[in-house]
Amino acid sequence: MDTAVIQKDLGLPVGEAIFGKTILILGFGAIGMEIAKRLRPFGVKILATKRNWSSNTVSCDLDGLVDKKGGPEDMYELVQEADIVITCMTLNNESVGIVDHKFLSALKRGSYLINIARGRLRDYTAVFNHLESGHLGGLGIDVAWTEPFDPEDPILKSPNVIITPHVAGITELVVGDVALKLHAGEPFTEIEFVN
Repeated sequence: MDTAVIQKDLGLPVGEAIFGKTILILGFGAIGMEIAKRLRPFGVKILATKRNWSSNTVSCDLDGLVDKKGGPEDMYELVQEADIVITCMTLNNESVGIVDHKFLSALKRGSYLINIARGRLRDYTAVFNHLESGHLGGLGIDVAWTEPFDPEDPILKSPNVIITPHVAGITELVVGDVALKLHAGEPFTEIEFVN
């Protein structure tokens, strides 16, 4: 704080508002939908991709929630409009490395990438090169390329990268429910064990 006071930087904005930004959600399943619901009040334009947009695969009314929707084949077109991309798609044979050089090159310079799904959705070399060149403005991840992640990974040393532990679903409500079920000897039916 002394530095901020001495440099007379106290009160200068330290981040950017998302109001008016365009956000692309890759993988508009249950998690993507919840993200869109939480983002909508912030005045953002929401673009989304989903393999199948039929009414029986979408569990909510999309009117007013998604401004533009497309399939996986539309992601290169949609990403050109995005200021922020959030990947929350399933990892499978088709999606491994889907965030690659071609995809990142289509992003506007200075855009942000946030991955909350699986680390292998991103092509490591492509992300590294786009961060280093400044084309990718920042990276937010709660999953690394490999688990456990390498603390010496050069991407993690970048000043415009934030990594958090993949524990978004661990809240006092979930932990409390699990404790009650454990105590009662009931089976865990709502927990997905991964890895």
